[in-house]
Amino acid sequence: MSGIPRKTQALTIQGAKSAQKPLYHDAVIVERPLPSPKPGEVVVKIGAAGFNHKDLWQRMGQYPGIVMGAVFGGDGAGTVVASGTPNDPYLKKRVFLNPTRGWENDPCGPESNFGILGGVVFPPLGTFAEYVVVERDQVIPTPEHLDDVHAAAWPIGGVTAWRAVAVNAQVDRGHNVLITGIGGGVALLAMQLCLAKGANVYVTSGNREKIEKAISLGAKGGASYKDSRLFISVTQVVIFVAALDSSDSDSCVLALENWPAQIESLLNKVKKGTMLDAIIDSAGGDIMGQAGKMLKQGGRVVCYGMTASPKITMTMRQVLANQQLIGSTMGSKQDMKDATDFLATHRIVPIVSHVLDGLESAEEGFELLKRGDQFGKVVIRLFDTMVNHGEFAASLQASMQCRT
Repeated sequence: MSGIPRKTQALTIQGAKSAQKPLYHDAVIVERPLPSPKPGEVVVKIGAAGFNHKDLWQRMGQYPGIVMGAVFGGDGAGTVVASGTPNDPYLKKRVFLNPTRGWENDPCGPESNFGILGGVVFPPLGTFAEYVVVERDQVIPTPEHLDDVHAAAWPIGGVTAWRAVAVNAQVDRGHNVLITGIGGGVALLAMQLCLAKGANVYVTSGNREKIEKAISLGAKGGASYKDSRLFISVTQVVIFVAALDSSDSDSCVLALENWPAQIESLLNKVKKGTMLDAIIDSAGGDIMGQAGKMLKQGGRVVCYGMTASPKITMTMRQVLANQQLIGSTMGSKQDMKDATDFLATHRIVPIVSHVLDGLESAEEGFELLKRGDQFGKVVIRLFDTMVNHGEFAASLQASMQCRT
């Protein structure tokens, strides 16, 4: 335990000092005692911690189980610097924290009381700290091709995307998959997983630049749900057309009135009558009514969010077509391990939008989440990470190549 500090800096949630409306709790850096690890525990020096929207929702008082004084953060990666287990092989190893508790390996759902790290009564642990004491069996070795910044962009989004894509949607090579709301951390990881599986990915967003970036990463095309324009990939070049251009059959696109018609047009450019095998959705609302006509018999709609509405309508038409609507939230520790094995095998690098230095820069991260214009994860870097930067750069370049 020599060289391990007895105290650690941590970013905590504190009750708003004024009766401001709308409610917005304070995020305050405090110094806390760092206990010695007990048998079965390790101390992790956090190299980087990732933001999630739940951190923002907690400050807004819109998340269940908030505890004042609790440490923010569900995503964190770093190095094991001490252990309560003698001669622990994890010592000096790079790891990330499993972001959940209560769900070990049941394929259907949590076995017991389920919780996500950060800002809540259970589990009583957050990653926005210089050091954390954590159960030894709740850390997972970081893939060698990732530094801590990109490893911290992985856990919550990764396990959510994996369960949606691999477990529930059962995406496979050659499948046509629609991913809504591209630009968010989960949606981007879902796209990366689908591409690595050999699927054809189509995306939606309210932001033109996010669609173009998704196409540059390998998506076949996309549609905006805030205007009538449509985006396609033609020989790895982004073509943007706002009106019919019948002079070029390869890049001809209609300026259609709604995004489902735009996606259907893209599918028909491959072959008339081409259908979607799966939809990975973060919005809820009328997704079945909007996109169900493009979904094949027996196709799956996997919904992991409700940014549009907490209700989803499903009609008898979809029932008679054997279409499936599947709810998907987070995943088990076994899902997390399976996802990480896939990530390592395919050398996938999670997309990071912004890297902030130090806990003192956290307020900027919350503001980025408020604006919602990030493409990928927002991460706080606490310490320099140990990684072969030449190897990492090569992995990043490989992960960003367009796939056919």
